[in-house]
Amino acid sequence: MTQDLSENKTVFGFWIYILSDCFLFATLFATYAVLHGSTFGGPGADTLFSLPFVLAETLILLTSSFTAGLAMLAGHQGKRIHVLVWIGITLLLGLTFVGLELREFAAFIAEGNSWTRSGFLSGFFTLVGTHGAHVAAGSLWMIVLMVQITKKGLTDTLMNRLMRWNLFWHFLDVVWIFIFTFVYLLGIAL
Repeated sequence: MTQDLSENKTVFGFWIYILSDCFLFATLFATYAVLHGSTFGGPGADTLFSLPFVLAETLILLTSSFTAGLAMLAGHQGKRIHVLVWIGITLLLGLTFVGLELREFAAFIAEGNSWTRSGFLSGFFTLVGTHGAHVAAGSLWMIVLMVQITKKGLTDTLMNRLMRWNLFWHFLDVVWIFIFTFVYLLGIAL
């Protein structure tokens, strides 16, 4: 009974965290919306962004959401090795996404378009960078889960952790879809 109560509190706390992240990203989106036209004579989204590059990032992250779901399904079937394989693939996709995002940032900075150049770039780097930091944190979480599952197996506690990580990862995909749509697609179109 005490363990169930403790688990319920943990799940409730996790949902509070997700809600706080919703507020964080809503604030960052609002800030970006206000600043997106403030280029201060510098380049705007239409000249900076490469749609094929961002589309590749998007497909990688969405694929990682699919593999995260497969890890959860394998966990429900009690297939520890399959869980580890799917988390490993998800980790590789997540790290690839972060690497591509860092590459994009480095290219912008090398061209003299850092977050200090304009309000638009400040809003862009803050919003996209915050998402990237979350993906990096989720990747670290995957490594910890893989070590724990390797050592302890698919215990009820680890299945609950796997479920929370899975929700977090899917949440990041939803946020990225909004970033892809409102920052990149609308930025290129306008």
